[in-house]
Amino acid sequence: MEDLRYPIGKFAPQPFSQAQKESWLLDLKFLPNELEAAILNLDEGQLNTPYREGGWTVVQVVHHVADSHINAYTRFKLALTEDNPVIKPYKEGEWAKLDDVQAVPINVSITLLYALHQRWVATLKNLDDHAWERTVFHPEQKAAISLWQLLGSYAWHGKHHVAHITALRSRMNW
Repeated sequence: MEDLRYPIGKFAPQPFSQAQKESWLLDLKFLPNELEAAILNLDEGQLNTPYREGGWTVVQVVHHVADSHINAYTRFKLALTEDNPVIKPYKEGEWAKLDDVQAVPINVSITLLYALHQRWVATLKNLDDHAWERTVFHPEQKAAISLWQLLGSYAWHGKHHVAHITALRSRMNW
């Protein structure tokens, strides 16, 4: 049976390569377009439908991607300017319940993602190969995580959540 939580499978780390780097950077660059296309023409009822039983609504998914990628951008900037900085984990499930998620239209988060991803890709596209070895320290995982691992994880993350929405649309014939 298909696992609706992971419509594209779980993230699989990849070894560093120029081709993989270019692919993941393109994933980041085009995520806002793909997320916007995934929600195109959905009505309020559809936007408030969970992508799976017990899962977030489409609205929560869109706002979550913005929240997550704001944190990701900050983590990259910290790693590029500090030595193995400790990052701040956050309770994404609790963030998805805050008032802004229901009160603010999702187009605000889509607009934010366009601007954020433009800045993020500009920050990353000309990094030398050694910069991808820079790390952040994740206190919950008790591990250093390289920028290379983060790039892959967030490239996957965007596609993962777009697939939540597109798979829901497909199942519901929207």
